[in-house]
Amino acid sequence: MFGFLERKRLVKKGLASPKTRRRRSHSELIEGLQTGNIPKALIFLVFITGLWELINYGQVAQPAEKFLIALLIFVTALAQLWVNHPITFATNSRILMMFGSIFVHLMAVKAMLVAAQNAHSFDAKNTWELLIPYAFAPLICSVLLGKNQGLYAATFVSLWGSILLPGIDAHFLVTSLICGFIAVFLTLQVRRRSRLIRAGIFVGLARWMLAVIFGQIGPIIWEALVNMDWNLIGLQSLVAIGSGLLTAMLVGGALPILEHLFRITTDISWLEMADLNHPLLKRMIIEAPGTYHHSLVVANLSESAAEVIGANPTMCRVCSYFHDIGKLVKPDYFIENISRERNSPHNGLAPTMSALIIIAHVKEGVDLALKHKLNQQVVDTIQQHHGNSLCAFFYKRALQQQEDARQGGKIMNIREEDIPEVREESFRYAGPKPQTRETGIIMLADAVESAARSLEKITPQRLEQLINDIFEQRILDRQLDECHLTLKEIRLIGESFKFTLHSMLHSRISYPKETPKAFRTHEDGPHSPANPSTTPTSQSPTTPAPVSAA
Repeated sequence: MFGFLERKRLVKKGLASPKTRRRRSHSELIEGLQTGNIPKALIFLVFITGLWELINYGQVAQPAEKFLIALLIFVTALAQLWVNHPITFATNSRILMMFGSIFVHLMAVKAMLVAAQNAHSFDAKNTWELLIPYAFAPLICSVLLGKNQGLYAATFVSLWGSILLPGIDAHFLVTSLICGFIAVFLTLQVRRRSRLIRAGIFVGLARWMLAVIFGQIGPIIWEALVNMDWNLIGLQSLVAIGSGLLTAMLVGGALPILEHLFRITTDISWLEMADLNHPLLKRMIIEAPGTYHHSLVVANLSESAAEVIGANPTMCRVCSYFHDIGKLVKPDYFIENISRERNSPHNGLAPTMSALIIIAHVKEGVDLALKHKLNQQVVDTIQQHHGNSLCAFFYKRALQQQEDARQGGKIMNIREEDIPEVREESFRYAGPKPQTRETGIIMLADAVESAARSLEKITPQRLEQLINDIFEQRILDRQLDECHLTLKEIRLIGESFKFTLHSMLHSRISYPKETPKAFRTHEDGPHSPANPSTTPTSQSPTTPAPVSAA
């Protein structure tokens, strides 16, 4: 409270700014729920309890034995999650989403099986079993978490689902695995919701083919096709194919809710955020056109490099659009927005002040991103795309001024302690360093694009040397230590940058200027006005020159 009153007093005196910068709230409670072991154990306990209720519901033979088998499968699933998916295992929200979708899937399976058991005819029983949504959990986990988690869900939801049947049914297990794997393989890169519909159609077709093979449709008697009940076969075929399509539509409708609840961004949402009509980008076009063009080039560089190493290219493109929005606060202090006719405003500033203005664009960018409620990963990229690197230009200028002051001090008898100290920490960004591969790519693309514009002549050799120097500088400065980029991936990123930059900044052919017809020389032809036989100089000064016939 006393700090608030002191700040208010300083604002009244003009000694403090009334502006308060937006900051991300870090709650210890939320952090504990996200990574704590107690919430993780509660999620697993609720899942096991739900499994027991599903197994014990209805007329089930030997429920204790089936529950023991389910527990053994759970231990196997837990071990595989811990070994093969450590990031998912460490994040309680992801565990909740994965096991929650699996449990909802199992509830739907149990509901269809109970309805089939209570059916009054064999045909109705088969129809209810055809409605089982085999692709529900695999689709959700594949789209939101990735293909590996999708395969994980497809495997274990099939094993647990087979226990819910009255007896061991190999047909159910095979059908569930095949439909789940097809759903995952068709959603490896979902950039449009139509891909989900396509996956649902193919899952439905696979379900129909397996139902025909296992005799769940019909029955189809090949020797007496004319006498078969084609209305029933048509209805069951429609149900089999429609179940896959309906499952995909339900998943597509639930995606925005799941993304918001679990703070996961899919490629579909990244593409929606790639709209250049965002208010911040519109402001950048008008107020900082150089920064806007720089951001577009960085987006192209980072997207191409991300595709090469298997990172998320759509995320790289969107984050690159917004990584320099902090320059909107003082756009005239950044070189890309300074026209050649104007002097740089840094010429009248001390290097420390210039560095302070340049470094502040990161904090200003985070402030604008939070104000406009941008995606959390975009905010992280804005904060991390410079890491804690050095603002080298102004640091070297400050060292030069310090050296000049020392040389002049010897003449003016100025004491050494009166010369201002130059501290490297004052010229470094606040960080943190890039935490993801995508942010590391954007950091490298940002530095390479800015430096490439200083080259007078673009050649492959100069571009390669420039890229190698920047990469080596970033590695020696330990800026890429926390983003999990390997040396092989860094080499591939450099090759991608070289190809993209050379394609964008290639030199054009210098076309010769065409001489206007009125000024052609006699080599242009006999009908040229400059031909000696028809030249105006042969006429008298008062006689008008003849009009050329050319």
